[in-house]
Amino acid sequence: MNGKKILITGASGFIGGFLVEEALRRGYEVWAGVRASSSRARLSDKRIRFIDLPYARPDALVVQLKEFVREHGAWNYVIHNAGLTKTPDKRNFFRINTEYTRNLVEALAIANCAPEKFLLMSSLSSYGPGDERTFRPIRLEDPQRPNTAYGQSKRDAENYVREQLYFPYVILRPTGVYGPGEKDYFLEIQSVNSGFDFTVGLTPQRITFIYVKDLARAAFLALEKESVQNRHYFVADGDVYTDEEFARMIQEILGKKHVWHARVPLGLVYAACCCCEWLGKLIGKSVTLNRDKYLILKQRNWICDIEPLRKDLEFKPEYTLRRGLEEAIAWYKQAGWL
Repeated sequence: MNGKKILITGASGFIGGFLVEEALRRGYEVWAGVRASSSRARLSDKRIRFIDLPYARPDALVVQLKEFVREHGAWNYVIHNAGLTKTPDKRNFFRINTEYTRNLVEALAIANCAPEKFLLMSSLSSYGPGDERTFRPIRLEDPQRPNTAYGQSKRDAENYVREQLYFPYVILRPTGVYGPGEKDYFLEIQSVNSGFDFTVGLTPQRITFIYVKDLARAAFLALEKESVQNRHYFVADGDVYTDEEFARMIQEILGKKHVWHARVPLGLVYAACCCCEWLGKLIGKSVTLNRDKYLILKQRNWICDIEPLRKDLEFKPEYTLRRGLEEAIAWYKQAGWL
């Protein structure tokens, strides 16, 4: 143990589980913020301690944190990773991604539970579309103009964290996060494995990635480097691919000789997203394809400037996209997903 305590919210999710693993590897006393209804299948290590935080009830949250401080003392670090990426009602993005972030920050301050540093896990989507003519990388100093409800809710959460004066913060904005157990990119892996690949739009997307284990390492580099305070970063591995290159790499790793690759016009994709969104609202469930997702699929430029991350954190990814996909696909096969 390194003697430090950390709270990781959203610990039962894909990224959260790897943040917990990295924290345990570094010797932290790990508190996993997990709802009572969430699965703990990936949080089986007996060293993990659990806490269910009532984000929706600020007064109850303050009482709970005051009791926690009396019994255990304040956390040294907090990673707020909990958030919503899919919902049939866009208002939920702002309730959960924005309001819950504010509720947690204010409760930590009121309860005298202020951490040495607070890390908000945000998203590249908080910036909106990049330049799709020159494909210049999106830079930190560029204006944030998200065009999706999800991105807007993340931007609003970021703005609150940047304006609060209770404790130092770091904001990370990862690009496409992939790895064992991730479900969205898995759909493409599954499709290629079935012999079909459908890419969106006639102009290829320029896409960037970060392997989930590298993202977890970047988070702890940001927390543990004392000079890094009140900063924000994009997180990617530094390489750029087209959507077709990504699909063909998956095909090579899977060893599939024959895959039908087709580009689907944006108009057809939009129609499909509208239909799926309507169906999701009808049955009251989140669906992968919706009008918010369409804007993400439509965006051609997902390139971001990670030079500040390299410079300030001396961050070097351990995984190339190929190595990460090989490890992830091996996991999907072993887990029976493929």
